[in-house]
Amino acid sequence: MASPISTSRPQSHSHTAAVIKPPQLQVLTSPEWEDYALLDSGNGQKLERYGEYILIRPEAEAIWKPALPAEAWSKAHARFQPSGDEGGGIWEVRRPLPERWQVGYKSLRCWVQRSTSRHVGLFPEQANQWDWIQEVIRSAKRPVNVLNLFGYTGLATLAAAHAGANVTHVDASRKAITWAHENQILSGLQDAPIRWIVDDALKFTQREARRGRRYDGLILDPPKFGRGPKGEVWEFYKLLPELLQACRAVLSAEPVFVILTAYAVKASAITLYYALSEIMSTWKGQIEAGEVALIETSGNRLLPTAIFARWSA
Repeated sequence: MASPISTSRPQSHSHTAAVIKPPQLQVLTSPEWEDYALLDSGNGQKLERYGEYILIRPEAEAIWKPALPAEAWSKAHARFQPSGDEGGGIWEVRRPLPERWQVGYKSLRCWVQRSTSRHVGLFPEQANQWDWIQEVIRSAKRPVNVLNLFGYTGLATLAAAHAGANVTHVDASRKAITWAHENQILSGLQDAPIRWIVDDALKFTQREARRGRRYDGLILDPPKFGRGPKGEVWEFYKLLPELLQACRAVLSAEPVFVILTAYAVKASAITLYYALSEIMSTWKGQIEAGEVALIETSGNRLLPTAIFARWSA
């Protein structure tokens, strides 16, 4: 257990240092995967299995040495080679590999495929969050309206819909929305009440507030940097406070949950904890915060991938 953090006020006979009780951070893992495994990591890369295919992708957090021999890494079907541009690069295909293939997590299914970046349409470390979203929705035992911002290829949306929620899924990329809709069909949820919206997350949320629409659950997975469909620029530190205030304005009178995840930013889980605490101060509930990580099957290590904070009633 973490020890209390003391502020750096000077000590004196008449004053004692103020003591801050820090949030108890935790690490979320997703051990129930069958179609995915983190086989190894190291030297700034990770070796992953998606279904029957093995990929090598960059991973800045993997500053240690690989646990497996080079022979294991040589069996990869493809490797992403980054270029000088942030997020850019090319895929080097080493063994026969289809353009796309299916993987599943419990009741959910999705397409995996190489893209113009290192991403393949799936963040497997988020499976723990999908389970949690389903649990809190079912526990509400009433109709739940969910807004998923920066929804990407829709696994969180599909998890919420599978639990019985009405979901509004927003992403700036029409390609991502199309991919998410295909995942909806793969998962047998084609009749689920999901609205697919191509829009800028901040502008859409602000318009929803003016329209008087309210949501019982919010899922936020903002990138470090991005662009909206009309060229709107998203910068995490500059616009996240404004987005959180917009989200507060669309919360229902009795919200069920809010979840906030951040990748590739120079921030702490404590930052997200206090940011979420501020906007949820009106409602009674509990907040968790910490890191999201993958369990490495070869070396018994945890590979951190993101930070999170989540509130539930």
